[in-house]
Amino acid sequence: MRTNLAGNKYLRFTLILLVLVASVFGYRHLQGGKDGREAPKPRAVGAATARIGSLNVYFQAIGTVVPPNTVTVKSRVDGELMALHFVEGQLIREGELLAEIDPRPYKVQLEQARGALTTAEALLKQALLELERYRRLIREHSVSEQQLEAQEGEVGRQKGAVISDRAAVAEAELMLTYCRITAPISGRVGLRKVDPGNMIRASDSAGIVVITQIQPMNVIFTLVESQIGEVLQALRADDPLRVEARGQDNSALIESGTLLTIDNQIDTSTGTVKAKAVFANQEGRLFPNQFVNTRLLVKTLRDALIIPSSAVQRNNEGFFVYAVEEGKAKLRTIRCGYSEGAQTVVEEGLKAGDVVVTDGVDRLRDGLPVSFSLTDEQAPNPAAEQENKS
Repeated sequence: MRTNLAGNKYLRFTLILLVLVASVFGYRHLQGGKDGREAPKPRAVGAATARIGSLNVYFQAIGTVVPPNTVTVKSRVDGELMALHFVEGQLIREGELLAEIDPRPYKVQLEQARGALTTAEALLKQALLELERYRRLIREHSVSEQQLEAQEGEVGRQKGAVISDRAAVAEAELMLTYCRITAPISGRVGLRKVDPGNMIRASDSAGIVVITQIQPMNVIFTLVESQIGEVLQALRADDPLRVEARGQDNSALIESGTLLTIDNQIDTSTGTVKAKAVFANQEGRLFPNQFVNTRLLVKTLRDALIIPSSAVQRNNEGFFVYAVEEGKAKLRTIRCGYSEGAQTVVEEGLKAGDVVVTDGVDRLRDGLPVSFSLTDEQAPNPAAEQENKS
């Protein structure tokens, strides 16, 4: 009797347990879908809103800082270097005294030339007096025509001697001025090539010192062939094109300048053309032969649809983004325009106000539920806003 009661209790307990299990599975079946699987949880992603704004279009290249003028200062005369009047690395102005060469030999040559000129002028004066006397005598038939002509020839020869001696004096004076070497341009002097006390010659190739002009300063960089048309079109406008010179990491701005010109032919071996930009370089931050990253501002796109570049993906069919619609990720094919830094212009496929996924794209697929938080990647472009104000 007791055994039957215990068996009945065990049977009732088993039935209750089966009912509870069936209830739980039935609930999960209703919540998860017809196949009974649990509904996918929303993926947490970062997102940004497509906006209308302005975007600066830059052409970037590696450039070399090239001074407008570089002069190797040489002596024009031979002699002993008496003194140097500059300090290595000094900034000098055009016309400042740099060096002095022993002038004494050239002073002697100048005195000799002046003495020869005085003699020639005296001989000319005497020849002119003789000519005047012969002209009086020819009227009296005291001298022959041949003697008069000979004296006229002597006067001409003496005039030539005077002209030659005057040129010799001018040459000696010029050579004496060459003993004082002045700066032909303004700029920074380098390391001296010779010390005072040494004999220097005009034929020395090393010279005395090299002067490099640093204000203004030029930067030479290259443009690819496909960019030439837009640059030429922008050059025809009245406003000069702005060029930025940045450091090797392309982050720190060194100096801002303007595009001066581009070369007149394309290098067929590379498909590029050289361009030259000029920078004021008032603080001397650009150094000759320095490598810099250049950014040429070609134009500013107005009223463009802009999204973060991190939202743009690519597959076999082209570019696409994941847009957030009704809590789900929707794959949209887009057509991209210019990109600058962290921003990209979208020409087709989106509209202003659309939310696109920027972070966590690799974990998404079309139709997957998402929960997002807006990031600050769509912060305004400071360069573009400054351009708009100007």
